[in-house]
Amino acid sequence: MRVSRPRPVRRWRALSKPQRTELYMRWSLYAVAVLQVFAVYGLLGSAYGQRRASAFELRVEVPGTLLAAALNVVLVRTGLPAYLGRRPHPYGWAAVSGAVSAALSAAALLLGPRPLDGAETSTPVAVVTMTFWIATAVLALPVLRAVAAAVAGLAAVAAALLAAGEPAGFVLGVLLGCLVGSATAGAAARGSAWTAKVVWELDGARETQARLAVAEERLRFSRDLHDVLGRNLATIALKSELAVQLARRQRPEAVDQMTEVQRIARDSQREVREVVRGYRTVELHTELAGAASVLRAANVDCRTELSGADGLPAGAQSVLGWVVREAATNVLRHSEAANCRFRLRVSGGTALLEVENDGVPAVPPPRAEGAGSGLRGLGERLAAHGGTLTAAGSGPGRFRLTAELPTTAGGSTS
Repeated sequence: MRVSRPRPVRRWRALSKPQRTELYMRWSLYAVAVLQVFAVYGLLGSAYGQRRASAFELRVEVPGTLLAAALNVVLVRTGLPAYLGRRPHPYGWAAVSGAVSAALSAAALLLGPRPLDGAETSTPVAVVTMTFWIATAVLALPVLRAVAAAVAGLAAVAAALLAAGEPAGFVLGVLLGCLVGSATAGAAARGSAWTAKVVWELDGARETQARLAVAEERLRFSRDLHDVLGRNLATIALKSELAVQLARRQRPEAVDQMTEVQRIARDSQREVREVVRGYRTVELHTELAGAASVLRAANVDCRTELSGADGLPAGAQSVLGWVVREAATNVLRHSEAANCRFRLRVSGGTALLEVENDGVPAVPPPRAEGAGSGLRGLGERLAAHGGTLTAAGSGPGRFRLTAELPTTAGGSTS
């Protein structure tokens, strides 16, 4: 009986590694923004143990902190996609959030309880409020503009304090506290976003690497065809034109020219067959080494277990080499694998090749029209040599491709 997983688990398993990384970073930054509420309320709660809450704290600081934290969450929500290059930078949200945070900080410092009234919360509340806003602004805006916004916000708070007659030393202390806290929190927030961006770039590079490998093989094949057919087709065109001219003049040499054209055409046909045969013929050890190299370059731990491969005839090795090539392509294109294993066993006149990998999404992504014919074509190739191909899941998030082939197969690899 199959046990259905909760919907959040299924959604998580359906995400790719970059998507999981971004989701984790996003909610971590949300949690940091919400942490502002707990920090301020913790300060107020500790103060209430020594004195009664003031009307300002209950009517301004408590709802003001909730509003500032909510705006910071919105700034994170809009700022992270902007940092990843998916939307414009949220300058408007940054300005609104900064204005609310600066106003709340200045009000707390000017109107909040003083040290003589009991436990003071004004200074730490102001420092915490400005620190969290600057940290989210650094995430949402370009660095220079984030620094300019932070300087403007702190300057507004300092101007309000100096205008109210606060000592310069007190104002400097508040600014230093905000700078130290915001520098630490901003670096952490920016570093988290940078990590998500790097993961997306690596995923794009991995896909590009697979496409380049295919493009390189196509170029090699087209280059071989050009070398074989280019000169011969030019000669055929020239001799055919000459034969037409001779035939119009009723010269017997036209027959000789057409005979030569026929010979060149047959030679070209033979050479094309040789090129295609060389393209279609693969060698098992070479394909395994190439697949392992490509997979390891994509940060996939690839292991091979070969038993009896050297005793296989060239035809059977060629057929199994195609299995290795197609399996490696599937691992790169259709999974987020961290581990992959190629295992070959030869016994009783049968070669059994198993390719198993992890990182298979629980919900397969939609395929484009016409896609997904690789395994079908591979199964037809094996069937032509008396073999079979099986593809099935081998566990949660795992996939296994099994090819069974008689060791006497491979008389023709086309």
